[in-house]
Amino acid sequence: MKTNPLIAIAASGLLVAGASSAQEKKIKRSDLPPAVEKTVAAESTGATIKGFSTEKEKGQTLYEVEMTVNGHSKDISMTADGSIVEIEEQVALDSLSPEVKAGLQAKAGKGKILKVESLTKKDKLVAYEAKVDTGGKKSEVQVGPDGKPLDHEE
Repeated sequence: MKTNPLIAIAASGLLVAGASSAQEKKIKRSDLPPAVEKTVAAESTGATIKGFSTEKEKGQTLYEVEMTVNGHSKDISMTADGSIVEIEEQVALDSLSPEVKAGLQAKAGKGKILKVESLTKKDKLVAYEAKVDTGGKKSEVQVGPDGKPLDHEE
């Protein structure tokens, strides 16, 4: 029996997509540990909460709150003790320095930048991440706070 290579590729793509989305699990606010709930309450003042999820990263369980603040997205990841690990916050492309804009556009190539987020870890801006659409194919690119390429993805 011959297998169509396109079907095989599509099936393996579905397996990979299924494996990556299986890591992140939607949960209810009532499922949050008390320390995480306390951090969420403090960080979400004036925000509209869109949802919660949990995922394992490097053996550690992280909790994420997705919210909208003043019309832009803000996602906060934290450990079970409520410590903030990472904040991803949408920023306007026009508000970025020329170096960061140029760096993101260079990495996006012919793609159209749809959305830019700042990535903050341990209260320090570590990168900017852009969602890019290249001919209908979505991807992400990152640059450092100075607009230069990163040694590793954040």
